[in-house]
Amino acid sequence: MDLNILWFWIVGFFFIGYFVLEGFDFGVGMALPFLGRDDIDRRVMINTIGPVWDMNETWLIVAGASLFAAFPEWYATLFSGFYLALLLILLALIARGVSFEYRHHRPESRWKKWFDGMIVVGSAVPALLWGVAFANIVQGVALDSGHNYTGTLFDLLNPYALLGGLTTLMLFFTHGVVFVSLKTDGDLRLRAQRLAVRSGAITVVLAAVFLLWTNLAHGQVASWLLALLAAVLLIGSFFANLRGRERYAFGLMAGTIAIAVASLFAALFPNVMPASNDVANSLTIANASSTPYTLSVMSWVAIAVLPFVLAYQAYTYWVFRKRITRDSIPEDTQPLADATVVGG
Repeated sequence: MDLNILWFWIVGFFFIGYFVLEGFDFGVGMALPFLGRDDIDRRVMINTIGPVWDMNETWLIVAGASLFAAFPEWYATLFSGFYLALLLILLALIARGVSFEYRHHRPESRWKKWFDGMIVVGSAVPALLWGVAFANIVQGVALDSGHNYTGTLFDLLNPYALLGGLTTLMLFFTHGVVFVSLKTDGDLRLRAQRLAVRSGAITVVLAAVFLLWTNLAHGQVASWLLALLAAVLLIGSFFANLRGRERYAFGLMAGTIAIAVASLFAALFPNVMPASNDVANSLTIANASSTPYTLSVMSWVAIAVLPFVLAYQAYTYWVFRKRITRDSIPEDTQPLADATVVGG
């Protein structure tokens, strides 16, 4: 296998890791108003992802760095053409991260509600826009002969791309709700299971329509097979959750997201950024990649470093594997009424 093809799939692997791991982070954040009946519930939910959310985001940094080094032409076209969309994602991620760190710094309920709202928005916006971005990458966008995007932000908000955004939004939402049921106990766990059934039904419909549309328009044999496998895993996750088997439901949902993203990369291959206006302007694996020497050095670095990174992350998840209950939240973290706080 040529190194540029290898790195196409390595970049795909990093995005798969990001969507699987950050996906349930986004889902937990979006589920706050649906499952968090009081501040203790919301604290429990946030604590389920507290030890891992920032580590999960590093997958995006690694994916972006790998894209920049292995496919500089792809990186340049993507980050310049999708600048506004990616800027919105970045701002949302910043607001979300700040909210995780600052919501507990003051006891007023108004203070916490403000940051809880930022967590919800900061989770929903990337969940939607990542789907929009990848749908447009697979579908193709208008490029000139210099591989510059010639459209506008509104051109990216076409029906197919919006469907892709809604699909990732619901996939991540359901993924996060199942994670809450996996990591909590008592009434919150039961409510999360019931919500996952309802959101899962919507997710199955959206994902089926999006993957079918994708493969009818851009599919290849590999992408069809992967899409069918993703559909089977998603339906399996739905029924596992229906029976209260949240561990199986979470694993199958993670597999669904991983295989679905792999299906998109398979549909994209051998292009990296198709031109919808003129095929001659398309970016491919061949004309967008770095030199063989650069890819060779990157390959050796990846071989040396990646196993340690994966082992460390697996160890972190193992250490924080226990369920979190309301009893684990100290009493003094409950919000005070705004009027009773001096200076509030």
